[in-house]
Amino acid sequence: MVIGIGIITFRLHDCHSLKGKRKVVKSVISQLRNHFNASVAEVGSNDVHQRAEIGFAMVGNDQKVINSKVDKMFNLADALGLAELVDTETEIIHL
Repeated sequence: MVIGIGIITFRLHDCHSLKGKRKVVKSVISQLRNHFNASVAEVGSNDVHQRAEIGFAMVGNDQKVINSKVDKMFNLADALGLAELVDTETEIIHL
């Protein structure tokens, strides 16, 4: 079993309230969930208006497939254009 986990950090330039941030974060999360059938959630910077950290996890049996899907998730998150992608972290775990 191979587990791929990642964290995507965004900078939200035009958000001046948690309500505005929530709208952008929910949109990004739903897009990633729908395209990749992965577990996705906001995992950090919950009280910071202009920063969002979104984490995800996926499980499979082939490391190449999981690694490819992780890269595609990063690319989609950047291509959405809802916020500036600042940083990404990834880890592949074999069990």
